[in-house]
Amino acid sequence: MIAQTPNLKNILSPFSPENNELYEKWRDQKLENYPVNISDLIVEVIDPRILSQAEHQAMLDVCRKTNMVIYAGKTGSDPDPEIPLSIGRRFGVQSLDNNWLANDTGLTSLTVATEGIRQRYIPYTNQAINWHTDGYYNSRQNQIHSLLLHVVQRAAEGGENALMDHEVAYILLREKNPDYIRALMGDNVMTIPARIEEGTVARAEEAGPVFSISPGGDLHMRYTIRVNNVIWSDDPLTQEALTCLKDILNSDSPYIYRGLLEAGMGLVSNNVLHDRAAFKDSEEYKRHFYRARYFNRLQGTSISDSVR
Repeated sequence: MIAQTPNLKNILSPFSPENNELYEKWRDQKLENYPVNISDLIVEVIDPRILSQAEHQAMLDVCRKTNMVIYAGKTGSDPDPEIPLSIGRRFGVQSLDNNWLANDTGLTSLTVATEGIRQRYIPYTNQAINWHTDGYYNSRQNQIHSLLLHVVQRAAEGGENALMDHEVAYILLREKNPDYIRALMGDNVMTIPARIEEGTVARAEEAGPVFSISPGGDLHMRYTIRVNNVIWSDDPLTQEALTCLKDILNSDSPYIYRGLLEAGMGLVSNNVLHDRAAFKDSEEYKRHFYRARYFNRLQGTSISDSVR
């Protein structure tokens, strides 16, 4: 199978494979003084529900550089859902993906499920989750552009996260071979089979690209490293590109951040690449994260806000 010609929605975007001049300008600006430690992503705040102007600006500055920021709040193990919801509103994201396993608030409580349908899905177990972006199985009309995580409680052992800016992954692939980007922009390069529940199609098959360009010129990534329930285009160039991406994610790249989020901390991101280590709970420490997925990008973090 030959990879399909990518749909270059915005030739004025640095993410267009055909726009080398703008790409090189953006790349150099992006990587200049790029943070090298996860501590560089952390902004201390008092209460995420009522961010001060200075706290919000500090978080926004980090997000503009890395597509993510980690806040360290003083709310501890307070389970108030308004903590992540308030953060979302402050960053201008309100189109919440109220998925089928979400709470009434639209948030998803990521805890170990011991009964019910949730225990069939890895996010609700204590197992490791490999590299992915959230909502990679969503329809094209409902792609996830921003992801928020808030920690109510960490596990007794394990549960660390690895994080990588998807724009940096794009750079590393493009520098290796620009044709890798063209291949991964193929219209049907990644297909997620339909989800069947009790003999009924609960979610239709979804095919689409790994990398795409939004109408505003921003980069979106739809990806999972998992091998089950994913159908990849089998042309040699696509397979070579996927191998290169997997090698990057499994490397000790300085662009990969690793750390353990504590109670009261959270991640605000433009749906960056991430994983989760396996963990163990105890009576005192039962891992509980709130997850919020949004259909729009964090306000103030568009390519037009960063390219000068």
